Amino acid sequence: MRRWQDRYTTLFAIAVVLAVVGQPVASLLGDLAHQADPRRVGSGLALVAVAYAGCLALVRMAGPVVLGAADASWRLLSPLPRRTVLGRTARTLLVVSVLGGLVLGVALVSVLGAPDLLPLRLTAALVVGLGAGLGGMALGVLGQAFPTWDTRLQALIALTLAVAVLMAVSGPGRALAALPAGLTGVLACCVAAVAAFLVRRAWAALDRVPARTILAASARSGRVAQATVTLDPGALTWAVEDNHWRGLALRSRRWPVTGAWTLAWQEVRRITRRPVRLTVLAGATALPTLAVNAGLPQVAAALTAAGALMAAVSVTSGARRDGDNPALLRMLAVGSRAALAVRALPPALLGACWLGAALWLSGAGVWWPLFGLACGPVLAVGALRMARRRPIDHSMPVIDTPGGAIPTGPLLWALTGVDLALLGCVPAFLALAVRPADPLLFLVAQTVTGLALLCGYVMFSGRRPA
Repeated sequence: MRRWQDRYTTLFAIAVVLAVVGQPVASLLGDLAHQADPRRVGSGLALVAVAYAGCLALVRMAGPVVLGAADASWRLLSPLPRRTVLGRTARTLLVVSVLGGLVLGVALVSVLGAPDLLPLRLTAALVVGLGAGLGGMALGVLGQAFPTWDTRLQALIALTLAVAVLMAVSGPGRALAALPAGLTGVLACCVAAVAAFLVRRAWAALDRVPARTILAASARSGRVAQATVTLDPGALTWAVEDNHWRGLALRSRRWPVTGAWTLAWQEVRRITRRPVRLTVLAGATALPTLAVNAGLPQVAAALTAAGALMAAVSVTSGARRDGDNPALLRMLAVGSRAALAVRALPPALLGACWLGAALWLSGAGVWWPLFGLACGPVLAVGALRMARRRPIDHSMPVIDTPGGAIPTGPLLWALTGVDLALLGCVPAFLALAVRPADPLLFLVAQTVTGLALLCGYVMFSGRRPA
């Protein structure tokens, strides 16, 4: 039972947080007082819609109703009322959805503009964001309780992505930016009413969430928490990979290739068995263009680099398996260097295609997609190095800096692979900074650098077992 000291501590912590973040939030809202650029409204709304769809997918993946190990093992299966057992989880979900909704509302204000911070327009944007956050979390709870609501949640994710595409290719965003204040208020009231209805249904459905779904979600969240506490994300990715293949019944069929080429064919078969991942990768090529059109060049550069590396890493599961169990590679009678060279082909091709498509969609010119293709070997080296890295060494020293203590073990683990990818793309970065009229020399330099880096990595890293 909570005592008055516990309530005092909670209220005091909330007051301290409000005092700390109050001034930065007020400054942020003051900076949002601007007139929206009609040319950037559509791209900005598309980015907000993609982010919201990603949050909904994360909510559905997480549960969202989860419990700790002790509560899931004892209290959940006891005769206690289900809503009492899930009370703390419900409060946590409410806080998370409110914070996420506020962030979404601020993003809407930033995209649509709020000249002179009109109270009605600002309030309407924040109400829409809060309604979307609360409604999305409530849909996740209802989807965990009833399969029909889970189908509706998936349909909402697909509809949100479709709206993002519509906002990106056409101009309905300009009409939204020019809506009168009265219609904006009516829209906010409708969103709030729908969110209130969904929250009420979700609260009533807490008693009817099946125990098996809560236990499954709690097990997933427990693995996430363990990987976070031990700072070993590799354990989490292994769990996801093993869970995917555990429930599949595969047919035995002769492969069209033999020898070392089976290592590359393995990655091809694996990625083709996941059409959703390929679809997401293909759709993500438009994100840098949306960021550029929304006036966020730094975000566009980060999305381009991260997307290219993620596309290359998505086809390096075999390299990770080789490092975990070298006996599988010895069964194929393939040398370490030959295996590493063949393993580099899928990430080089997929990373080059993703980067070339992203640069082509940005409309930077005919040369820049060729730069994407030239960066393929560099992306393969970075992806293979990321796939073959060791677990985090927590025994490494901690560096004291003016900004705080930095553990070198997680830092070096996070930079492994990224360092070679960034160093190998120096000619492309120089061409981007100089913007020459004829970047053929930079293109040749990038191609030679990428091939030399790939050959050197295969020669030196192939000495040890994969």
